[in-house]
Amino acid sequence: MTIVNAKEMLLKATAEKYAVGAFNVSNFIQMKAIVQAAIEKNSPVIIQTSVTPSKFRQPDVVAAVFKTLAAEAPVPVCLHVDHCNEVDYCKTCADVGYTNVMIDASHHEFAENIRQTRIVSDYCHTRGISVEGELGTVSGVEDQVVVAEDEAQLCDPDLAVEFVEKTQIDLLAPAIGTAHGVYKTKAPKLDFDRLATIAQKINGSGPTTPLVIHGGTGLADDTVKKLVSLGGSKFNVSTELKHCLLDTTYEYLSVNRNVYDPGKLDLAVLEAIAGVIKKWMDLLGCTGKA
Repeated sequence: MTIVNAKEMLLKATAEKYAVGAFNVSNFIQMKAIVQAAIEKNSPVIIQTSVTPSKFRQPDVVAAVFKTLAAEAPVPVCLHVDHCNEVDYCKTCADVGYTNVMIDASHHEFAENIRQTRIVSDYCHTRGISVEGELGTVSGVEDQVVVAEDEAQLCDPDLAVEFVEKTQIDLLAPAIGTAHGVYKTKAPKLDFDRLATIAQKINGSGPTTPLVIHGGTGLADDTVKKLVSLGGSKFNVSTELKHCLLDTTYEYLSVNRNVYDPGKLDLAVLEAIAGVIKKWMDLLGCTGKA
């Protein structure tokens, strides 16, 4: 079965110390490129949509395209809605065919974060869908939601254990200093020790709750590898794909201004996106792990 939830593929990744790329998309060409790259690399993969593009494309349409692409792929493929702060929309995505759901109630107080996250967990688990929750807040911009750097709170390792136990989530996204969007420095300050401590407390006796790294775009290769080695097994990449989509479109139209063949533009974008995905798969160590 090539259509899976995220926990199925990430428990293996956690045990074997590699990460699976989770790539945000805004159109169906990107989805096709991601699946094509996963097949070429024999890699598991997670297709992600933020809430705004999911609603714009319609979640049932997104899920239908996913099912068609994944059904033809001999590798595990998951469809994930990212940073959803609406309990009802999490349920909608679960109902139409998303196989992993992130309820992000991290801006609420701890008890309310637990309450909302547990509602989503209980709902999704009866449908075989895995759930991601976030503790602490990741700075930057994601889906037009802005979190200032001085407002970002890092994840408390002890609270992380309590959070996982009380919410029954399948994946935990702990805030460790990564950021959405483009980093303002080439060497962002990340709390590696915090990630290692959380990984030990939660998965030290064996993989139970894979950890998620948000804000992959712009991190140095050695930083990515270190985060993976310390326990990050789902690695989110969004901004780089947006830049690739728009830059490739601009460059193609600049050179081929009088070529009125949308299919050629689509192919140029697909090949460029697939190239980015394959680079990430090699870096994360998931190539050949399907």
